[in-house]
Amino acid sequence: MASSHHPPPPPHQSTSTSSTTRIKARRRPRSPTIVSPAAPSSHYPSLPASQPAPEPINQSNCKPHNLSSQSPIGFVRLASVAFLALVLVLQFLFQRNSLPITFVRRPYSGSTFSPRIEPTTCENPPPFPTEPPVSRPPISYKMALQAEAKRIAAEFEYSDAEVNKGVAEFIAQMNEGLEKNATTMSQIPTYVTGVPNGTEKGLYLAVDLGGTNFRVCSIQLHGNTTFSIAQSKVAIPKELMVAKTAKELFSFLAKQIELFLKEHHEDHFDAHIKRRQTASTPEGYRDEHIFRLGFTFSFPVHQIGINRGTLIRWTKGFDIADAIGQDVCVLLQKEIDLLKLPVKVAALVNDTVGTLMARSYTSPGKTSTLLGAIFGTGTNGAYVEKLAKITKPMEGEYDSSTGLMVVNTEWGSFDNGLKVLPTTKYDDALDKDSINPGIQMFEKRVSGMFLGEILRTVLVNILKDPKVALFADENSSQNDYSTTASVTKDSALYKDWAVDSSILSVAESDNTVGLKTLRQTIEKDLGVMAPSLEDAQLVKDVAHAIAKRAARLAAVALAGIVLQTGRLTPGAGQAPGPKSSAAIVEDVKSGNVVEAVAATASKLANTAGLGTDEEEIVDIGVDGSLVEFYPGFEDLMRETFRAIDGIGAAGERRIRIGIAKDGSGVGAALIALVAAKMEKPSDYLEDLKNKLGDVE
Repeated sequence: MASSHHPPPPPHQSTSTSSTTRIKARRRPRSPTIVSPAAPSSHYPSLPASQPAPEPINQSNCKPHNLSSQSPIGFVRLASVAFLALVLVLQFLFQRNSLPITFVRRPYSGSTFSPRIEPTTCENPPPFPTEPPVSRPPISYKMALQAEAKRIAAEFEYSDAEVNKGVAEFIAQMNEGLEKNATTMSQIPTYVTGVPNGTEKGLYLAVDLGGTNFRVCSIQLHGNTTFSIAQSKVAIPKELMVAKTAKELFSFLAKQIELFLKEHHEDHFDAHIKRRQTASTPEGYRDEHIFRLGFTFSFPVHQIGINRGTLIRWTKGFDIADAIGQDVCVLLQKEIDLLKLPVKVAALVNDTVGTLMARSYTSPGKTSTLLGAIFGTGTNGAYVEKLAKITKPMEGEYDSSTGLMVVNTEWGSFDNGLKVLPTTKYDDALDKDSINPGIQMFEKRVSGMFLGEILRTVLVNILKDPKVALFADENSSQNDYSTTASVTKDSALYKDWAVDSSILSVAESDNTVGLKTLRQTIEKDLGVMAPSLEDAQLVKDVAHAIAKRAARLAAVALAGIVLQTGRLTPGAGQAPGPKSSAAIVEDVKSGNVVEAVAATASKLANTAGLGTDEEEIVDIGVDGSLVEFYPGFEDLMRETFRAIDGIGAAGERRIRIGIAKDGSGVGAALIALVAAKMEKPSDYLEDLKNKLGDVE
């Protein structure tokens, strides 16, 4: 069939492929083939006899044409292909939105050689869907996260009624601890029977073992409510936090004291070494040559004197069984003596007691400080109690003339039986995985060491829920990377205790557009790539709920002590408050104008800016990262105070809360000062001789 459409090659052109020389003949152009209508063939239909013959064609008017111009078929096909390609591109672009664009190609009509072709047509696409695609619905995705955040926040709600029940139980457990030992709240007497007034002077050492760091300081008290301080800090090696023997830890602490003295008090240290090498009598060791040291030890102890106390149990990640039941002051002094340092451990100080003392030394006005509280890595409180209320036996010596005693509550173990404390499945999981299950239940809901882990536990539980696509959104708003959010394999979310509580502060304080700061923190600290705005909003809402519950629980503890001591009752304070307005009026009526003027001045000085007129101010010193750095923590506590029976809005206005800077340092130094005043010089010099020895 092919040969019938193509003429044979000219006779002079060879078709053989074996010839080594190919002769190319010049092809003569062919004239257009003109088919006469009088010569019918098999390829052309015959005209009917009745139809007149066409006129002869004038060959002079014929022009040669290109092949492509003989028929529009090639051009139409080319246009069809181009149009089809364009449609495919459009279909690809709309593929993610699943737009159902369909194409219908209709067959040609007529013969294969017919110049008429039905064009390829495209049906009009349907309008954009009013509902989001089922495969990834952005609106339902967002609503699912919002609903989940709301549900979890409700689990951490701590109502006003529950708060009041908590306060009542807190007071009950406080009194139980004052009456007997081995109670949930230990209520440990500290043998400190007074608080400073800001006039104290002297140079003292203080060391602080309160968490993952060990700090050594020297404090110069100036006697005018001010002080200066030099200090150094070192991280406790993790292996020493769980050492086999107490000696391993305490020898490390003593070595840090030696390094500090060499760096900050080199002259004093060198002079002591020379005296120790030349003195042959106790008189060679004069009292002023020895540093008194306050040892801030922020763990539960059974205190039997101002510088004596046996360890009850470890907290905050420490676990050295060998130290349980031993006197921690003796353990430290023994290692100090082995290094022959000019230091005496004069006082055992809980960090909350130190906070109380430091606040009392530096606080404004004449009102003495009632309590010191820590809301940081751990939480605890110490307050001034009436000596008559402490009915359980006390072993150590103390000055009973003041009628007062500073008590270390150890409130971290409040309500270990979970009678009134709020509890969620996340709290249960955290407690189960902790090193001390079943104890420190209040601390595990309030302190910074645990809040980050609670948040991590919540987020991990959400990640396991297939109905809530947390950190897995493709098309959410504010996704900087325009990609799917994902959790990396080494994310902190997959590691126990790896989420720092500081992220709660970041979440609360972030008011940037699109929560940009929080999303950057989530990516950096949690190992989540490209977190969306919706992801960050859920983290923010959950973090706020956890922190709000912690603040309300903290208010329960503070309110319990305020109500227990009766300091909101007029005249119940230790220092006389300013006269009431009615009393000043009576002075004026009776002619005591000078006294009335003095009383008015005192009243204005003591109540300036506090929103209250006559009543005494209840001063509270606080320290710790939560109360200092979490935005609005104090505001949340004050909101709770106003809902507590016996305090209310009027009582809340009378409570003054102030940051007690460096309580574990300055407070420890102040207690060392108190202890030094209680020493007997003759016994002390003999003790020095026995410890330091004669000439070597």
